[in-house]
Amino acid sequence: MTIDPKTTALVLIEYQNEFVSEGGVLHGAVADVMDRTDMLTNTHEVVQAARDAGVTIMHAPITFASGYNEIGSHPYGILKGVVDGNAFVKGTWGAAIVDSLAPQPGDIVVEGKRGLDTFASTNLDFILRSKGITTLVLGGFLTNCCVESTMRSGYENGYRVLTLTDCVAGTSIEEHDNAIKYDYPMFSQPLSAKEFLSELAV
Repeated sequence: MTIDPKTTALVLIEYQNEFVSEGGVLHGAVADVMDRTDMLTNTHEVVQAARDAGVTIMHAPITFASGYNEIGSHPYGILKGVVDGNAFVKGTWGAAIVDSLAPQPGDIVVEGKRGLDTFASTNLDFILRSKGITTLVLGGFLTNCCVESTMRSGYENGYRVLTLTDCVAGTSIEEHDNAIKYDYPMFSQPLSAKEFLSELAV
């Protein structure tokens, strides 16, 4: 399985301070899984190699206006946790992409993500198709939430979807492992960072 950089996009989902950094509202919930997978080190290696090879690098942060009017007055599930924690408010430190993975010249920042599936409220599909992208590579947060939702839509929309199993993290090891074992193979080709790099044509 050779990966052609010209038709491949690496989509980095919610590498924002709320998740990634000490002091982020949700960092404590994901820190154990991040440590176990060495997620950040792996992601940095993948991003550097992918960028050098000419892969399109895309960032998909989630942000809300203060007050969360975009998601209605009675959020439940995962978005209730976001609202209750006052997380991902546009313009705040918590909503910013972590400095070590900040967008570089030539990267694309996907605008408008307000929910779990990166395709749902953004122009991601339009950008991918306009650039002739056929392979989607996913990493980020949460393993069984936004990454999985985006994976499923990518699969449904006809993309070849690769998920980086050690570049994702969830709020528990059990949820993380369960998603990778049972769900990821149904809607993507799961790969480790090392496996991805070995298949990347340069």
